[in-house]
Amino acid sequence: MRNDEGEQVDLYIPRKCSWTNNLIEAKDHASIQINIGHLNEQGQYTRQYTTFALCGFVRAMGDADSSLDLLWQKKKLALGQI
Repeated sequence: MRNDEGEQVDLYIPRKCSWTNNLIEAKDHASIQINIGHLNEQGQYTRQYTTFALCGFVRAMGDADSSLDLLWQKKKLALGQI
């Protein structure tokens, strides 16, 4: 929710799993959020990043590495970093 000045005033903003699009509950202690930094042609960090969140269910099934790899491949295509 936003106030009259347009500032975010909610205390808790729920996250969604980047792979399953399920809501990540506050009690899901196995969930992770990872920021992957963007690099330029010289391999230097550009102070930009992409955030991915994975729920505990994906990690428990052992699909976290493959799902993160596929999500990043799709994001690289969208950014034009082939």
